[in-house]
Amino acid sequence: MDSAKYDLASQLKVDAPWQRLSPIAILYFVMQIARNALGNIVYLIPIFAYSYSSMREHPLIWLPTIAVLSILLLLGAFWSFQVYRFRLSNKVVEIRSGIFSKKHLNLPFERIQNVKIEQPIYYRVTGFACLQLDTAGSAKQEAKLVALPLMLAEQLKQQILDNTPEHNEAPNSASADGLAEIVQPSSVNNEQIINRRSLADLILHGITNNRIWLFLGGLAPFYDDITGKINQGMMTYGVNFKEMFSLQTHSVMQVGLYALSLTLTIMFILMLFSVIGAIVSFYGYTLSKVEGRYIRRSGLFTKHEVSMPLSRLQLVIQKQDWLDVILKRVNLRLEQINAQVKQPDSSAANSKIIVPSITSQQSQDLIKDMYPNNQLFNIAFLPISGFYLLRYIGYFLLPLFCIFASTTIIKHNWAAAALGLGLFLLSSACIYLRWRRWGVAFDEQYVYIRRGLIGTDYYCFPAYKVQQSQLKQSVMMKKRQLASVKLILASGSVTVPLLSEAMAYKLINSCLYKVESNRISWM
Repeated sequence: MDSAKYDLASQLKVDAPWQRLSPIAILYFVMQIARNALGNIVYLIPIFAYSYSSMREHPLIWLPTIAVLSILLLLGAFWSFQVYRFRLSNKVVEIRSGIFSKKHLNLPFERIQNVKIEQPIYYRVTGFACLQLDTAGSAKQEAKLVALPLMLAEQLKQQILDNTPEHNEAPNSASADGLAEIVQPSSVNNEQIINRRSLADLILHGITNNRIWLFLGGLAPFYDDITGKINQGMMTYGVNFKEMFSLQTHSVMQVGLYALSLTLTIMFILMLFSVIGAIVSFYGYTLSKVEGRYIRRSGLFTKHEVSMPLSRLQLVIQKQDWLDVILKRVNLRLEQINAQVKQPDSSAANSKIIVPSITSQQSQDLIKDMYPNNQLFNIAFLPISGFYLLRYIGYFLLPLFCIFASTTIIKHNWAAAALGLGLFLLSSACIYLRWRRWGVAFDEQYVYIRRGLIGTDYYCFPAYKVQQSQLKQSVMMKKRQLASVKLILASGSVTVPLLSEAMAYKLINSCLYKVESNRISWM
């Protein structure tokens, strides 16, 4: 496709011709097939673990295996490129794709809920990009136009946005104090950057949001081989872990210091991977606002651009883990219509708008910009019932501890009894902290929820966004006139446990009244 000769206006006519992709799209299909295979690697781990020993004995087996897989990968990518066709006709995007399962997607502009531009590193030098179009329906209605000239992708994005209901609405006049900066106007309107993230902020985000432990769980079948290889490699440098941790040649204090040093070293390496991941995902982060629409841009290797109208913002979440408490940072998540709840994938994760590692004041300013009349940080929260402590400590933990303690004391295993007591006290303290954090409040416009353990998470959403409400009561709860409330939004559900029955009904009735009396669309 020649970007210089491509005329978008001519393609928006009725019966426009079908278009083929540029040959550079083959790179995209190669990466997509490889990414899908890696996404299912968890299911392949048992197969790898079973065949690893035989492949280690016969290393030449790897060569034909890798060759066959590479050929299949290239053939699949080339075939996907050959069958892919698209056209833009009469404000409708049509896509034909699929090798074995043929697909024909027909997506009118007005049904598109989210527009996202991606520019992988292998497209930057050639000036191409991918345009992802999401709807509020099934995840199967997601459309992706790949290998478009960047200028065409920008034009098409603007054309789609011009056909959304929000385009003619007046933008929110509130701004985040101290964060606003006017950038150069685009071809249509001015864009206001309301938040940036520096490299230091991304390093903090990587430290406080370390998720590398999930990856380590998948490596469990290979731990013996990995530790063996590491031990052999370290012995070449004169480091013998068996001798280092031997109580016959070292004192208990020395072994303890060695263990502490090794633990800190491993944690540092894992934290380094997490920091690198944060930089790759959020490098060059900016959050912009234009005509009531928020735009997130970020990415080191693949540049992501996610656009979200304010009217489709369902829920604002301010999250704070225990390391965030120490570093005095929070993470702000803007949840929009989630069409991929049951089928999450990497594209769904990249479509979310997250403002990483900001200060509490910056978070308050941003929330004020989105919901000008909210009282999230001023309103008094109603705590949940103390029955929460009785349920989890009195009815669950205490009986287990009594059984365990009785068994260990009868056997005179005082060390195990002391360990059980410590775990019981620690678990009880965590449950108490969780109970202290729970709270709910609402006013004429918004519903506010507070929860957490060490850090405190805050949820805020307009009451008219509620789509379903549920009141749950067990026999024990009904006897005590308690109830749990579950409010379902287009982005997911939020639950508040163990409110008084009167307060639970009051909260649900308030939300339902706002839904019925307000004529504002939840989209």
